[in-house]
Amino acid sequence: MKEKNKIKKPVYSYLPKKQKEVNILSELALDLRWSWDHSADEVWRQLAPELWDITHNPWAVLQTISRDKFQSVTDNPKFRRKINFLLKSMKKSNAAPAWFQKQHPKSSLTCVAYFCMEFMLSEALPIYSGGLGNVAGDQLKAASDLGVPVVGIGLLYQQGYFRQEIDIDGVQHALYPFNDPGQLPVRPLRQSNGEWLRLKIELPGYPVWLRVWQARVGRVNLYLLDSNDVANFPVHRGITAELYGGDAEIRFKQELILGIGGWRLLEELNIHPEVCHLNEGHAAFAILERAYSFMQKTGQPFDVALAVTRAGNLFTTHTAVPAGFDLFKSTLVEQYLGEYAEQNLGISRQQLLGLGRKNPGDESESFNMAYLAIRGSGAVNGVSWLHGKVSRSMFEPLFPNWPTNEVPVSHITNGVHMPTWDSKEADEIWTEACGKDRWLGMNKTLEQDIRKVSDERLWEMRTNANKALIQFAREHFRKQLLSSGHSTYAIEQAKNLFDPNILTLGFARRFATYKRPNLLLHDPERLLRLLTNPEFPVQLIIAGKAHPADQKGMDLIKEWMEFIRRNELNPPVIFLSDYDMHVSENLVQGVDVWLNTPRRPWEASGTSGMKVLVNGGINLSELDGWWAKAYNPEVGWALGDGNEHGDDPFWDALEAEQLYNILENEVVPEFYTRNEKGIPSSWIARMRESMAQLTPQFSADRTVREYTEQHYLPAAKTYLKRVAKKGLKGKQMMNELQNLQENWDSIRFGETKIATSEKQHTFDVQVYFNDVNPDTVRVELFAEGMNGNAPQITNMERGKKSDGTANGYHFVASVNSNRPATDYTPRVIPNLSGVSGPLETALILWQH
Repeated sequence: MKEKNKIKKPVYSYLPKKQKEVNILSELALDLRWSWDHSADEVWRQLAPELWDITHNPWAVLQTISRDKFQSVTDNPKFRRKINFLLKSMKKSNAAPAWFQKQHPKSSLTCVAYFCMEFMLSEALPIYSGGLGNVAGDQLKAASDLGVPVVGIGLLYQQGYFRQEIDIDGVQHALYPFNDPGQLPVRPLRQSNGEWLRLKIELPGYPVWLRVWQARVGRVNLYLLDSNDVANFPVHRGITAELYGGDAEIRFKQELILGIGGWRLLEELNIHPEVCHLNEGHAAFAILERAYSFMQKTGQPFDVALAVTRAGNLFTTHTAVPAGFDLFKSTLVEQYLGEYAEQNLGISRQQLLGLGRKNPGDESESFNMAYLAIRGSGAVNGVSWLHGKVSRSMFEPLFPNWPTNEVPVSHITNGVHMPTWDSKEADEIWTEACGKDRWLGMNKTLEQDIRKVSDERLWEMRTNANKALIQFAREHFRKQLLSSGHSTYAIEQAKNLFDPNILTLGFARRFATYKRPNLLLHDPERLLRLLTNPEFPVQLIIAGKAHPADQKGMDLIKEWMEFIRRNELNPPVIFLSDYDMHVSENLVQGVDVWLNTPRRPWEASGTSGMKVLVNGGINLSELDGWWAKAYNPEVGWALGDGNEHGDDPFWDALEAEQLYNILENEVVPEFYTRNEKGIPSSWIARMRESMAQLTPQFSADRTVREYTEQHYLPAAKTYLKRVAKKGLKGKQMMNELQNLQENWDSIRFGETKIATSEKQHTFDVQVYFNDVNPDTVRVELFAEGMNGNAPQITNMERGKKSDGTANGYHFVASVNSNRPATDYTPRVIPNLSGVSGPLETALILWQH
């Protein structure tokens, strides 16, 4: 099926349909490139200045503007030339060869399907909650910039994540305004005959119709599924109502729609990705539907189909604690997928449930979406160096008898889309120093180039950024007080809050206990003294939501509100409500120091601190997530000792003391120590190094390039080999693997002889294979790594046959004698062509 690309007339608009300018502006408005390329901002502001400043939604501007206003603006020849130029530039940019086309012109990769529960692209499209959506949205934008062939698959929520209101008593309230899809920058996906594309998903006892929407993100299409179809029962229309709302059954149905419905949509559109990227486990049901699709085309059974298709699946986990994984009761899985397993996949209900359990036969165990994702993927990665290490420990039970550091979880550290998060002035500075194409994957000299910017220019940028932030904070806070019933006096006072010349700290993230948002409140009096120091004052801006079901998180917000209320006279702290992408943009562009205080290692990566880098903000953070590897004394400040201490209150107190000391003795003095020009030269030096060393390293273009070269390209190659000739290679592989599994227990070790000389130990190990073909295994010597290094693994060469045996052999290897021979243990692991161990087979035998 081919969809029509022609832009339709705005849903509610009475603008003249045939007028050329309507079509031009509609095409500009429906490409979310405007969320990071601000060259068209003045166009929308000319059409509806107040609405644009409130919504930053060009599609809503076109839906709302009157014909008279539209005509008066478009009658201006200069305006018409401007929008014609913008459209040509947009089309040229989308069509031009980019990094991927230049670096990988002969690649077999034609499409990556990127599945995620949420996407943060713009506040005008509120289908996101926080970090996960931030990563997904920024990676789609970077894929567009780099020309990586990606399509996104997600859900269109009628209400999305909740909107936050803080009442006069400091209590959070959750609001769920309706997202009118007619005013969102998306459009119905229509078939060639004009019919709206709708998918039918059979749930137990009833069908659910899914409408399909399309959002355009530069070169990338994002397809969104929505259950709010008039043909559905009212209860089913609300399946896609809220993001991370509702009970476990609603969540399960959302994930079923995302995974199974999402893959069916690709089939309907005749899109055949080599790679399916599961950004978190929510979309893991796509693994089942992808295998089923292959079964339908080839007639292969499920085990072969899974072996073939998993080679093209990549699972990225963002969870740092086991409690963060989606778990569903077995009865729920059976209710919704039992018949699907038996009739479509040709497997039993117990086999299906086993894919999501640590112990497949344990009927008391819940169904874990992350386990399904691992068992159906060809590669797994965490989102920072530390998170990769943590994930290997968490998933170790799935790979019994394998060393933790060999559990098959790698890492690619997250990055942020710098053009989305930089201020206008920061963009100008980077453009002057490094060129306008600096985030397109080709510039190798960013670090050296940005160091050439003068102290004066950098300080001017920071001063202006602080002024812009204070202006935004005053206006946002004033509206916040108006809506929560504060006095006229308090509302008037908001106009004069804060001083742009004062050191400004920022703290904004989800309020959860592990993030310790109240670490600064450990000693309230000391904090107050720090903030109100008459010689070197400090001001603090806080923002963040607590999940409506998280009472402890909401209590943390209230604790801050009570601290602020106790110090009402010219408060040096404000809490900005309804933290969203727009608030985040303003904060990361304007704060001097970004605070982050999670308990290590519970923050998988964290991206908020990365956003300040491009703008000259400096991080003061726990050595967790991305900061564990990013920190050095030249670029910011570190909290903690780089070790894990759980939720020990004593350690929290020690770190609170450390935080106060760093602020009082390092941050504040450095900011206020000025040279003869009034510039804090040491501060600027640290800021410059942060910009130079870290911004390129933690940019989403680096992240997407790494995903492409480390995962997408190899996965596509392996997948295409396995899928060829209706999965012949996959079938052969499964036969070999099944034979090996059936006979594995017949392998046993015989005598081991060790000869030690001055320089080496020589091991001679006898292994009896019995019914196993020795060509299908590898015998190794294994020694644990020393001083934090990787383990030492030495391949043993097969020698002569063992006397008196039909299938026994000597295996020989020599290793350096700088370690005792007792450090080494022989082991046998599978060695099947094309099979990735231990991910695809966890068989292993150790000599005891």
